[in-house]
Amino acid sequence: MNDILLKYFPQLKENQLYQYAQLSEIFPEWNNKVNCVSRKDIENLFVNHILHSLTISKLFVFPDGINIADIGTGGGFPGIPLAIMHPHIHFDLVDSIGKKILVVKDISERLGLENLTAINTRAEQLPQKYDFVVSRAVTAFPDFYAMVKNIIKTETEHNRQGILYLKGGDFENEISGFCNIQLWKISEHFDYEHFETKKLIYLPVHKKKSNKILG
Repeated sequence: MNDILLKYFPQLKENQLYQYAQLSEIFPEWNNKVNCVSRKDIENLFVNHILHSLTISKLFVFPDGINIADIGTGGGFPGIPLAIMHPHIHFDLVDSIGKKILVVKDISERLGLENLTAINTRAEQLPQKYDFVVSRAVTAFPDFYAMVKNIIKTETEHNRQGILYLKGGDFENEISGFCNIQLWKISEHFDYEHFETKKLIYLPVHKKKSNKILG
């Protein structure tokens, strides 16, 4: 696992590699108690969940000093892998299912992640705003946009903010009504069959620009 991580992220430090190794050991223990990901899929935890989460870091450069919300985090993806990768960025991992937040809290404490807060609520009830919202295909993209658009900052010093959404399959009809969307094919950057149909969507959000073509 370390060789693969260093292939794509040569800047990783020894303590970060250790945290990813610990995550690979701790998460299956919890998944036997709380079904956060498919039990059939747990054998592919590293590629299908940890590395998949980290494609955001590979394809998108975050500005310094920002905050990020992972909405519908489930058992902590993509939030936990991203929090390990970016120790100087604060992450709020949000889910409406309390037992999944218990998983996130325990794992983050055992990994010593001080830049992560686990929150049991719905996105619409979050009191603060974020530079970026990340997620792994919790719903159709227009529904997700409606859910989170009011918790994203519309003006920042770095003028970069918005939604980063990992999604697979054919979803062109879902994003056809949006302006300014950027799309990355993950398979062009990571040589694994799992990523063949998976993409990263980036939708910038600005106060003076509408993201919707219609309405």
